[in-house]
Amino acid sequence: MPTEAIDPPGISWLRVSPKYVTVRLVEWAFGNLIAVAVLSLPLVFRLAGWWEWVPLWLAITVPAVTLLLAVWRLLLIPRQVRAIGYAERDDDLLIRSGIFFQRTLVVPYGRMQYVDIGVGPVERGLGLCTLKLHTASAGTNAEIPGLPADEGARLREQLSARGAARLAGL
Repeated sequence: MPTEAIDPPGISWLRVSPKYVTVRLVEWAFGNLIAVAVLSLPLVFRLAGWWEWVPLWLAITVPAVTLLLAVWRLLLIPRQVRAIGYAERDDDLLIRSGIFFQRTLVVPYGRMQYVDIGVGPVERGLGLCTLKLHTASAGTNAEIPGLPADEGARLREQLSARGAARLAGL
């Protein structure tokens, strides 16, 4: 895999569930199809003769470009999901994501204040959850989406226990 430059050596990454692709596809459909529909309104109004001031080329180009970008994002979703991974080490948790802009986040157990699990309606239907790690830093956006619910619960308990043990040692 081409992430050797930012990955620590000797790490065995655990992947999120492939069912998370479905969650991302539903999110994509709601966001992008609504955006294309709204941006197509000037074209509809122009063709209906209600708006004559909108140039036809502009009314066609804006929704077409938006649709092309949405399809490009749609094609990237499975690869983006495969790029999400996490690894538990002795002193910290590693979270990896991204295909174009890769990111490896290190969260020390001693810095964790609490571990939260979130479940949306699509995730719930697929038996998935999102694990969120909260630290003292407001800028930390540490989350692992697409975990099977039982793995999320196990990880929450284990990370909470490790965090409490490291915090007690201070």
